[in-house]
Amino acid sequence: MTKYLISFPSEAMMIPEGEFQDVADAAHAVIEEAKAAGVYVFGGGIDEDVEPVRVSGDGMVEPGTYPGHTVPNGGYTVLELPSRKDAIEWAAKIAVACRCPQELREFQYDPAS
Repeated sequence: MTKYLISFPSEAMMIPEGEFQDVADAAHAVIEEAKAAGVYVFGGGIDEDVEPVRVSGDGMVEPGTYPGHTVPNGGYTVLELPSRKDAIEWAAKIAVACRCPQELREFQYDPAS
């Protein structure tokens, strides 16, 4: 089975005023469906109120991200699925719930993970 990252940046999510709770409920329902199907690995949104830092091997902390790299934001879901076709189907469910297209990426196989 392959792990897939399904995500979207914050600015892609355009929620009409007064509909936030409906979107949140729909998104949570898809996550509950994924859990019930046994394909859910992890999901969540980046806390955009907490600034990113880079931590080096000696423990030194520097503010920000790598130069030239944009700050990740938005929502992320990791599912473990038997095929890319299945991943596309789940991404479509999340797109409907979150009311925005989803980016789909595949994790490389690592026998140690």
